[in-house]
Amino acid sequence: MKESAGTRREMSLVILLQDWEDAYNVGGMFRVGDACGAKELILTGRTPTPENPMVGVTSMGAHRRLPYREIQKYNDATRILKEEGYTLIAVEIAEGAFHYKEFQYPDKTCLVLGNEGAGIYSSVIKACDAAVYIPMAGKGRSLNVHVAAAVIAFEATLQPSTDLEAP
Repeated sequence: MKESAGTRREMSLVILLQDWEDAYNVGGMFRVGDACGAKELILTGRTPTPENPMVGVTSMGAHRRLPYREIQKYNDATRILKEEGYTLIAVEIAEGAFHYKEFQYPDKTCLVLGNEGAGIYSSVIKACDAAVYIPMAGKGRSLNVHVAAAVIAFEATLQPSTDLEAP
């Protein structure tokens, strides 16, 4: 079946939250993940879990609908996701990063989003297969972390499938 513009493709999208600190951002990420059809969130390090009441404030109930996994160690999380066949895409201004609209997101993608202040730690970014960035027009260096995830997640889900189909 040929996809038309604006049609969401079937893909397996997971989002890794590396050491987030703000429970409101986590709640916002649950809401974004639910809205874009993510399969699950991966919570690592000190990232607040849905047991934190502030997560529910911004998730608008999405924390009860969207599955999540807690994997304490970042390197364990990246290894497990790669073993599960995911391509890890860092959302980070990094050397060799692609403009987020110019990247072909694989059908099995894990977006990796770093700590709100420190970004993605070097050991985690080394485990990623690629990086994408959102160009900024204003004086700010970046968007809020869950807003950046929303921009890129929706771009990934609206692209045509990367699976090759037989003619």
